[in-house]
Amino acid sequence: MIAGNAGAGSPTSELTGGDRSPHSSVRVLGILALLLGFASISTDLYLPALPTMASALHSSAGSMEFTITGYLIGFSLGQLFWGPIGDRFGRRIPIAIGVVLFVLGSAGCAVAGSATALIVSRFVQACGACAGVVLARAMVRDLYAGNRAAQMLSTLMIVMAIAPLLGPLVGGQILALAGWRAIFWTLVGVGIITLGAVLSLPETLPVASRSKEALTRATSRYAFLLRQRRLMAFSGSAGFYYAGTFAYVAGSPFAYIDYHHVPAQFYGLIFGAGIVGIMAFNFANARLVQRFGVERMLTSGAWIAALAGIAAGVDAWNGWGGVLGLALPLFGFVAVTGWIVANSVAGALADHPEQAGAASALVGAIQYGAGIFGSALVGMFADGTPRPMAIVVAVSGIGCLACAALLPDRNPTPAPGRRAANALPQ
Repeated sequence: MIAGNAGAGSPTSELTGGDRSPHSSVRVLGILALLLGFASISTDLYLPALPTMASALHSSAGSMEFTITGYLIGFSLGQLFWGPIGDRFGRRIPIAIGVVLFVLGSAGCAVAGSATALIVSRFVQACGACAGVVLARAMVRDLYAGNRAAQMLSTLMIVMAIAPLLGPLVGGQILALAGWRAIFWTLVGVGIITLGAVLSLPETLPVASRSKEALTRATSRYAFLLRQRRLMAFSGSAGFYYAGTFAYVAGSPFAYIDYHHVPAQFYGLIFGAGIVGIMAFNFANARLVQRFGVERMLTSGAWIAALAGIAAGVDAWNGWGGVLGLALPLFGFVAVTGWIVANSVAGALADHPEQAGAASALVGAIQYGAGIFGSALVGMFADGTPRPMAIVVAVSGIGCLACAALLPDRNPTPAPGRRAANALPQ
């Protein structure tokens, strides 16, 4: 744990089981990065196969898109379930159970004979995958404090960003060589390997630090967290930003390919450029957050998101600058993920170490719930132009900034008598 002395018999030494080697640190962080990347791995790998799957299952493109919506719903709601369980029973075993659910859901997708069966299996897959994401974030909070937690989340997100870059490429190759069902069998294999890795993780939440409340009181716990102004300001910033991000994901293929006539093979390059931007901003955040603090870094990112969103909206409405006039501000909006997400999550969890699981779950549910809302708005107001997407992005950026403005500009320090020690060597 962060708080406490690092001497013999302390929680810190208990968490690591005496293994404080650099190799152990890299191994644990690598497993956490894999768990945090489950959301991207689960979806990006099969995106190239959607048209083939629609044909094979005698279904429509709309039904295949519901496999993504169903996944996002399961991923959002499932976090609210796993957070209190992680606070009550520790992190490692609930994550392992979640990975087992992920494996079962992936296998269900692989053998699905209809679109309905696929959607249900994707929901199960998401409910399992989100356990790893929500509790991996809580484990980072167990191991690191304040700005250091934001720094480590940024470092992990640099690794995570590789998945969206490689996922469609690898998925396309699997599709060409072995068919779409092999993609989901690959995810089964990834889940089994991850399960073995998770069982080797140290438990980061000692028994003495676990919640003693009954799980039936989880609702009251969330009600308490919803009343915490700082937590909701951080969560609101992330939520508004995710609404804009998912609006971009839902609307950009049509904006670039259909409206601006960008060849489909070049869309991947535009999308990939945004991922590279995310990695660059995460790298910068990992270097700067210790100096400037999570509040200031988040606010800076929110300003960029708001200005970029407004620029994208103006371009989409007036057609100024053509495809480049739209692509450049959208690149800025997407890239600044590296300053908004890690800092908003770390800031939201900082004041509630004893409820890190529930707080992480609430933040995640708000993020993905807002993402579903943002993507739905784009579809609802679709008119064949980039305007609905760009307007949602602009409003989301402004909302992100408004929430960030509620935060005081301060650099949190540990309370007297408490040391921001790391359970893993730095």
